[in-house]
Amino acid sequence: MKQPLCQKTLRAGNWTGPHDTVELTYDARFLRRKVLTTTKGMRFLVDLEHTTSLDHGDAFELETGALVEVIAAREDLLEVTGAGLARIAWHIGNRHTPCQIEDARLVIQRDKVIGDMLHQIGATTREISEPFVPEGGAYGHGRTHGHDHSATHNHHAHDRSDHAH
Repeated sequence: MKQPLCQKTLRAGNWTGPHDTVELTYDARFLRRKVLTTTKGMRFLVDLEHTTSLDHGDAFELETGALVEVIAAREDLLEVTGAGLARIAWHIGNRHTPCQIEDARLVIQRDKVIGDMLHQIGATTREISEPFVPEGGAYGHGRTHGHDHSATHNHHAHDRSDHAH
């Protein structure tokens, strides 16, 4: 039997109706082409035009019209707390690490090196397992990816030679 095809995604809040679900980790929610299996056992092929970052609550719209909601799956994470949470968040962001920001805690993917750095600056960490829903990129939806710090990469206006002082 041929697997249903999905070539369209819908953002959370922009779709309604009966649907199945698929649980995906943060890393698995970044995809272009992949076979997925819903919680009810239906397999479908995702074949998107571009690699896409999906959030909890987004949906796949199959060629049949069926909808499959994306659910953030439980994964191994680090809960980060401590005095000066804004400063701690700055250090996490400075390392281009995806971060879920809440009033009393930060949540990041488990990483021994980052965990050690956080302890050195006075943060407390605790291993947890729960869905991971980090902040989107600087322009809203999407991911923050490391950017190039090399001399040939120049995207700041103050770095251009034609910038007036």
